[in-house]
Amino acid sequence: MQDLFTKADKFFMTEAINEAKLAKSIDEVPIGAVVVCGDRIVGRGHNFTYKGKSALNHAEIYALKEAGKNIGDFRLEECTMYVTLEPCLMCAGAIMHSRVKRLVIACKDPKRGGFSTSFIDKDSPHLNVPEISYGLMEEESLKELQSFFRALREKKKS
Repeated sequence: MQDLFTKADKFFMTEAINEAKLAKSIDEVPIGAVVVCGDRIVGRGHNFTYKGKSALNHAEIYALKEAGKNIGDFRLEECTMYVTLEPCLMCAGAIMHSRVKRLVIACKDPKRGGFSTSFIDKDSPHLNVPEISYGLMEEESLKELQSFFRALREKKKS
């Protein structure tokens, strides 16, 4: 599956994973995202839901907001988002509303994923569903998520 992706894709997903590691370092669920226009990162984000005490503080939302500020428009029609875990329904809606052209996802989320579950009609002409690719650096992303939740379970035991 890695062959579907370019060297640039791998570079930008590494940046998203670095954002996930930042989240993990502050005891947040390790999810990271970057928005790229051309060959430049215009938005970055990592989860900040627990520390920020808001369910809206997702990596994707931060990355979209920063990208909009940096390019001067919420419409990100020529941009690609790289994210370490499939966006939830809220973030999927924000991605579509922002008109992101392409979405590269490391790991699917079969329980809460906004795109791979049946929440969104991907064939609807009324939605701006991006071109979606799954599986880039999936193992690296899973490693961060699994180690975070393993440590959380151990902490709860003690």
